[in-house]
Amino acid sequence: MATATRNAAKGATYTWEGKDRQGRKTSGEISAASIALAKAQLRNQGIKNGKVRKKTKPLFSNKKPIKTSDITVFTRQLATMMKAGVPLMQSFEIVAEGLDNPTMAELVLEIRDDVAGGTSLAESLQKHPKYFDALFCSLIEAGEQSGALETMLDRVALYKEKSEAVKKKIKKAMTYPAAVVAVACIVTGILLIYVVPQFAETFGSFGAELPALTLFVLACSEFVQAYALLIVAAIVVAVVLFGQARQRSKPFADGLDRALLKAPIIGSVVYQSIMARFSRTLSTTFAAGVPLVDALDSVAGAAGNDVYYRAINKVKEEVTSGNTLNASIKATDLFPNLLIQMVAIGEESGALDEMLAKVANHYEEEVDNAVDSLTSLMEPLIMSVLGGVVGVLLLAMYMPIFTIGQVM
Repeated sequence: MATATRNAAKGATYTWEGKDRQGRKTSGEISAASIALAKAQLRNQGIKNGKVRKKTKPLFSNKKPIKTSDITVFTRQLATMMKAGVPLMQSFEIVAEGLDNPTMAELVLEIRDDVAGGTSLAESLQKHPKYFDALFCSLIEAGEQSGALETMLDRVALYKEKSEAVKKKIKKAMTYPAAVVAVACIVTGILLIYVVPQFAETFGSFGAELPALTLFVLACSEFVQAYALLIVAAIVVAVVLFGQARQRSKPFADGLDRALLKAPIIGSVVYQSIMARFSRTLSTTFAAGVPLVDALDSVAGAAGNDVYYRAINKVKEEVTSGNTLNASIKATDLFPNLLIQMVAIGEESGALDEMLAKVANHYEEEVDNAVDSLTSLMEPLIMSVLGGVVGVLLLAMYMPIFTIGQVM
């Protein structure tokens, strides 16, 4: 019977075949720094006559990528298992079996093996920074140190769920207009390439002067026909360069962050989402017992905007020097009065985490309402623009026919 051997050690993955202590043939995979260490580990496990070879990586990986939503589901399910009194090792196995993404299930089992080997849960998660950021790991570490891991997992799960909901709302607000604009461009391109040329052949036999609008549309059609591939390539290159510049150029990314905040329509949604993330992150970290200065470090990283990253770091400096949190926030002139007043009440009453949670709930609701309103307003506006573009093209094509009919 084949079995799979897992090991937390970093290194290459090897496949092996051999016989166990009962003489039965078995096989599996093992991770080790070298083939010699892999063989030594197999001997320690009682595997005899082991044939070990390095596992070859496929040219094209068909593994399903792990998304943020997968991490959120994993956190919530693990928190539920722990709160129900299920042991941690068994919780990992139950959660892994219930996950739809096999790649995420493998990650969960790998973390389980690390923990089973004596590594703390926080340290096991830190080995996968691509999926578990510093904030996530620090909160889990605080839960382990305080002996309230199940409570902390529940708080982290709530934090992830709320953050993911806000992100989805923002993506929804930006994706819909972009999709409609793309459709409008495609429809316009089809009309200019395939429909307008048919009219152009008809107009050539008229022998009369064409209206200015018709001449303009015909010129656009000729240009698009001549450079269609070049236009598509330029659009693709521009999108790729934009994405690369945003990732690699900090000045460009910072300028984009500032521009988004000042945008006439989407700016308010971005602002409210930042306030929601700030309040939710600070509430979660502070409730976990993380010192305020350290919590502000995590909040700055989670802000997602350079303007507020700098502002929160300035707040941290003021708090470090002895100022109160509400006074430090107020001095930046970037935070709303509601948040400042709630922070002041929280500091005076000793319930800062509760006040911040209420502020987070308020701004998360504001984001929901703003996105719904924005979508409702954008639908007729975008459809009007799309209809206007198509209408102008059709009008330009039929104007010569109407003119000739009047002359005749």
